[in-house]
Amino acid sequence: MKMMGTIEILLPLLGFLIGAVASMVGVGGGVFIVPLLTLYPFSHPFSPAQAAGTSLTTIIFTSLASTANYSRQKRIYYKTGLILATATVPGAFLGAYFTSIIEAWLLGLIFGIFLFFVALRMIFQLSLRSKSSDTEKNTNSTLVYSEDSLFESRTVILLGVALSFFGGLSSGLLGIGGGSLLVPIMALAMSIPIHITVATSMFTMIFTSIAGATQHFSLGHISFEYAILLALGTVFGAQLGAYTSKKVSSRNLRRIFGIVLVIVSIRMILKYVLLIPA
Repeated sequence: MKMMGTIEILLPLLGFLIGAVASMVGVGGGVFIVPLLTLYPFSHPFSPAQAAGTSLTTIIFTSLASTANYSRQKRIYYKTGLILATATVPGAFLGAYFTSIIEAWLLGLIFGIFLFFVALRMIFQLSLRSKSSDTEKNTNSTLVYSEDSLFESRTVILLGVALSFFGGLSSGLLGIGGGSLLVPIMALAMSIPIHITVATSMFTMIFTSIAGATQHFSLGHISFEYAILLALGTVFGAQLGAYTSKKVSSRNLRRIFGIVLVIVSIRMILKYVLLIPA
């Protein structure tokens, strides 16, 4: 790696902050890492595909660290996570492969648009959850607080698996852990409580990120130096996020980072719109 600049030296600290927030809200951190790598002037310039591969490599460590902590808290539905992984893994392989055939400007534009909708979801999630809670009361539906009772409905499991494929696809394609889609899939489509959903999402992300990173490695899309620098921070940040997730209200945190992501997504969209070939 070339001589590091100030931003490279700060990567472990930035990784710590990303890992803490990512673990707390049940995402891998790619929604922060990919824009960080593509928008800032590092000594090693990153294309969207290279940022995605490096991000997924970092997320392997983030998800492992988060899972270790959530496991001690007994908040993971392991069987559910493994079953969903049977769909996210092939989706991640396919998504990573697509980065080799999609032009860089289009991939960057896709990520920018995706990031914008993720940001809106983070900002307005509580309102949506409130509305969904009212709907649950009106339909007499209840959250699933037991993994055994979850498997009493084959339809729910099959729906979760089918939707999870797209979580894996977005993971490999965009360099995210997949939690941005897995969390709403488990919470809304499968009626799993949010504190279980976040933990199980991080567990499933281990397999999803490994699958996507493996494909990206074969395509030469990973900068291991940057991934390690980020991971040095994310593994510790993930521990803090997992530990505080039940003690700290994420209401304002989600909204603050949602606003930040709106700004970042608009910046990415404008950057890659200017690169669209005439």
